[in-house]
Amino acid sequence: MKLHLALCAACALLPGAAAAAEPQVVSFTQTPCQFLESEAGRDHGFKSAKGADCEAINARTGKQRLAESKTIELKPGKYIFRITNRNVPYELGFWLRGASLKERALLPSVSGGGLGTGKTQDYAIELKPGNYVYSCPLNPTPDYRLVVR
Repeated sequence: MKLHLALCAACALLPGAAAAAEPQVVSFTQTPCQFLESEAGRDHGFKSAKGADCEAINARTGKQRLAESKTIELKPGKYIFRITNRNVPYELGFWLRGASLKERALLPSVSGGGLGTGKTQDYAIELKPGNYVYSCPLNPTPDYRLVVR
């Protein structure tokens, strides 16, 4: 029994043993109508008092911005998506899900709201290989792409 416990304790000290279980943190900052990191850190300076403002902005600019956006590539595993509300004057959230209807049914998803101005919130998920999109339905943003390989 003592030998078994000693071996288990020794395994815990191996490099990477604890790190493998720790989730990686992916940080995103939301400003009105966009995620900064997804658009190469470029803040378009959109002004929005409510979600409908972003719907109108995205109708004009969303397609081009999405075409120029960065696809996030990750490996399968545990992640924490850390979302910050920077200067959005209403509550927002985060929604990560499969990109297609089939992938939405088969892949894990995470969502939540209630993120007030200046606040940061974590969303934990274990990602499997596949194609995902992420957005904010409350601060309408484009459906940015994320690929897990």
